Amino acid sequence: MSKNKIISAIDIGTTKITTLISSVNEEEDKISVIGVSSTDSKGLRKSQIVDIDEAIESITQSVESAERMAGYSISSCLTSISGSHIESVNSKGVVAVAQPDDEISDHDVNRVIEAARAVSLPSSREILHVIPRDFKVDSQEGVKDPVGMSGIRLEAEGHIITGSSTAMRNISKCVSEIGVEVESLVFTGLASSQAVLTSTEKELGVVLVDIGGGSTSVTIFVEGSLSYSAVLPVGAKNITNDLAIGLRVSLETAEKIKLGLSKVSKNPDEEDADELNPKDLGLGDEVNKLSRKTLTEGIIRPRLNEIFNMVGEELKKSGFGGATPAGVVITGGGALTTGVIDSCKRSLSLPARVGFPKGLSGLVDEIKSPAFATSWGLIQYGLKNYKGVKSGPSLKSVTNILGKLPLKGTLGKGLKLIKSFLP
Repeated sequence: MSKNKIISAIDIGTTKITTLISSVNEEEDKISVIGVSSTDSKGLRKSQIVDIDEAIESITQSVESAERMAGYSISSCLTSISGSHIESVNSKGVVAVAQPDDEISDHDVNRVIEAARAVSLPSSREILHVIPRDFKVDSQEGVKDPVGMSGIRLEAEGHIITGSSTAMRNISKCVSEIGVEVESLVFTGLASSQAVLTSTEKELGVVLVDIGGGSTSVTIFVEGSLSYSAVLPVGAKNITNDLAIGLRVSLETAEKIKLGLSKVSKNPDEEDADELNPKDLGLGDEVNKLSRKTLTEGIIRPRLNEIFNMVGEELKKSGFGGATPAGVVITGGGALTTGVIDSCKRSLSLPARVGFPKGLSGLVDEIKSPAFATSWGLIQYGLKNYKGVKSGPSLKSVTNILGKLPLKGTLGKGLKLIKSFLP
C-alpha cells in the first residue's frame, strides 16, 4: 500500500488567507482535502504586503488552524502571488537538436525553454514562470510536445510571467518565518485557471477574470496555452467601499449588504418591489430602508462596469481580442457579486459564466465557492508540477523553532551548536 502524498497551499489575499492541506492517492489519482482554514487577512493592501508582522500573524493563524484539522504539521507549501507588479511577455528560443539522427529528448526541450527564458529584465524584477506555448520542429508548427519526434532545429515560444523581486521576497519571508518552506510562488491567475477552466475552453480561447479583494487577475488562453497575464489594481473591496460611502455605513455593514444582496433573489410575483428587508441581508437595526435599484444600478454596477472595461483594455493590449470565442470565466470572491454576469456581457460582448472549483473531494463544504478557486488551483498545480510536497513533523521545523528563541550568552552559543547539526 503506497503512502499518500501531502500537498499544502497557502493563498495570501487582500481580504482572506486560506490554507489547504490535501492528501493525494497516487494509485487512484485522487485528491482529498483533509485540512482547510480561512482567516481574515491583515497587513496586505492590493495583494501586496504592507506590514510584515501583521501578515505573519494572519498566516500563522490560518496555517495552525488547518494543521489542527488535518493532524499534520506542514513543512512546505505552494503560495499564491498577485498584485499590479505582475507583468507578462511572450518570448522565442531556438536550439539545434543535440543528436539530429536520434529523437528530440527532454534535455533538448529544457535547453530551448532556457533559450526562450533569456529576456532582458531590470534588476528589480524576477521571472516567476516560464510556460511553453508551443514548439516548432524544423518547419512543422503548432507542436505541443516535441519529445520523441525527429528533427534538427527546435524552436519554442514561451509565456514569461515576471514580478517584483521585493514583493516575492516579502511573501516568501512571511511564510518561512512560521517554519514553512515555500516550494513555489504561483501567479494567482495561473492557479485559478487550473481549478475552474475546462480543456475545451482553453483550446477554443478563453479569458479568465479572477476578481479578488484588492486586485483582479486577467489571464488569456489561446489554443490551449497561456498567452497573456496581467493584474488590475481594483477588486471586490472597491465595491464594498463604494457601498459604505454611498449608504454612509461601516465597511462591515457594507460587506454584509454586498454578500446578502447576491443571495436574496427577486420574487417574480413582486416585480415592482424595490425595497429590501434589512433582515434578509443579515443586518440589524443599523439600516432602515434599502432600495434594490439604488444598490445594484446606482452603486455596484458602475464599479463592475469599470472593472470589465479595464479587462477590455487588457484584451485589446494583448492582441488576442478576437481569439477568445469561449468567452469570459469569472471567479474569485468578486464573482459572487450581484449582476456580475450581466455587467461582463454588456461591457465585453462575450459569453460569460461564473467559474466554480471542480474536482473537489474530502472536506469541501467550505470551499465550494469561486472565492477558493486559487487555493484549490494551487493544489492541482502542485500535483502536476511537483512529485508531492513534503509535509509532517521534520527536523527543519525544529530548526525554525530554535531560530526564533531569543537566547544570548553561553546558552545562545550552545543553541548555535545544536542548530549546526540540524539540516
